[in-house]
Amino acid sequence: MKKSKRIKKSNSWKIKQHRDQFFKKSKVLGYRSRASFKLIELNKKYKFIKRNTNLLDLGCYPGGWSQVASQIITSGTILSIDKKEMVPLNKVKFLKGDILDKDIKVKILRYFQSNIDVIISDMAADTTGNKSLDSIRTNQLCVDVINFSKDNLKPQGVLISKLFMGEDFIEVKNHAKSLFKKVNFFKPESSRKESKETYLHCEILKTL
Repeated sequence: MKKSKRIKKSNSWKIKQHRDQFFKKSKVLGYRSRASFKLIELNKKYKFIKRNTNLLDLGCYPGGWSQVASQIITSGTILSIDKKEMVPLNKVKFLKGDILDKDIKVKILRYFQSNIDVIISDMAADTTGNKSLDSIRTNQLCVDVINFSKDNLKPQGVLISKLFMGEDFIEVKNHAKSLFKKVNFFKPESSRKESKETYLHCEILKTL
């Protein structure tokens, strides 16, 4: 019975994907993920990726966001990190590991040799089936990214991070506002309507 439900759920997901205009568009344009369009929309709105940007992509797999960034950045650098192996991308340095590990943080600092212009994160916690728990765990990742950015962004730097509209949303929002002068939220058109995800845009660190 359980197996039958899993098959039914899997088939339902496949049908949704094939009906999804952004999924189809990503295949036509050669993007690694439909999520590529989320970064395109975010950058169109806030204009944070430029030709000379030094950018860090956290939780990059399968590489959709890094791919978009690499099409814009020509004289800057891109470092992408994930626990899963990413197929190589031209002009993108990949590092396999967990952003929460001290060794990975040290390697990031060595790679850039100075603070970073832009940090982007489309990370989400592995799903458990409990939507409330999944939201809390993903939002904790967002907090981890905010804290990392506080210490490693340039004063005028930009942070983009996924979070969910859950019970701890206000807590995450207030934490971001305590560290950044500008804090915005934006849900791209390419986000699925039923999804509770939104994206945090933070700019200009406060002097503490």
